[in-house]
Amino acid sequence: MTTENLIFRFKFSSDFTDRLTPFAKLHQYDDRHTYKEAWTQWLVINDELVDTEVRRLKGIGYDGNIVDKMYKSGRYYFRNKPTNANTEAKPRRVYVSLEHDVIDAMDIHISVNYYLPCFKPSIAYDQFCMEHTTLINDEITRLLQEDLTKEDVCAKLKKTYKNRYFLFTQNHIAHKNEDARKDMDEGSSGVGLGLEYGVGYRQDTDI
Repeated sequence: MTTENLIFRFKFSSDFTDRLTPFAKLHQYDDRHTYKEAWTQWLVINDELVDTEVRRLKGIGYDGNIVDKMYKSGRYYFRNKPTNANTEAKPRRVYVSLEHDVIDAMDIHISVNYYLPCFKPSIAYDQFCMEHTTLINDEITRLLQEDLTKEDVCAKLKKTYKNRYFLFTQNHIAHKNEDARKDMDEGSSGVGLGLEYGVGYRQDTDI
């Protein structure tokens, strides 16, 4: 099999490319650190799409690091890929936010379930919907009156839940790092204090 055939064989699907390209374009001028943060969030929000693409590529024989391949493709290829200049730009839809009660319920659900084994946002979201049926149905009814389709509303709710999960994860990591730093600082202070007391004690006994 030629190299050209191998390259063609392991191309991303059109569905995946259509989702990755806008992300790469949006973040094409980010520095490495900012891009990685955005990439981590994108993976969480699009976890089902990523899982599907990983299974597809493995199924056709790709044995490399697929997520790394996705990252490098977005960072170094798709961000520089020219867009079709003849494509008519679609008017930007007015952003409609979710009610605070819905977001608060999502945050509480995530904080309660985050530490459970095998917690995954896509699975947890289905559980959230079952536990808050009335709240979700009321929100769907309200959003449908904002000229959104039912598909758009469902996608918006799921994406928001995953975003809240990502924010919770980032805050959790930040707090752990801060606690670890404080423990190190307190440990260093304790050692220093002990040495000072030790020196003072020796001085007193010497006298």
